[in-house]
Order: sequence, then structure tokens, then C-alpha cells
Amino acid sequence: MMERKKHLSIRMDQEQHDKLQYIASYDGRSMSRQILHLINQCIRNFEKEHGPIQTEDLE
Repeated sequence: MMERKKHLSIRMDQEQHDKLQYIASYDGRSMSRQILHLINQCIRNFEKEHGPIQTEDLE
């Protein structure tokens, strides 16, 4: 079965965009991969502090 991906659109000011682009490039990532990296880091930090998020919690 093919994994379904979700699309997320965000708005940011030009300075934020340019700085994030700089960091992503520095780390060898695209903007999209950099944002996913930051999201995953946020999830790991949350679960480290509060425990794993269970599938039934997502409903």
C-alpha cells in the first residue's frame, strides 16, 4: 500500500524564509526536508518529556 502524504502550506515573512533557506542549505537539506526535520525534532522532544503519543490519542 502506498503511503499517503499530507500537504501543509505555511506563511512566513521574507526574513524568516531566507534564514530558514540558509540553514537548510548549510545542513544540506531542501526547505521541505528542513521543516520535516524540525517537526520530527519537536515530536521527539515532546514524547521524551510526556511519553509516546499513542495511535488512539490521534483520533
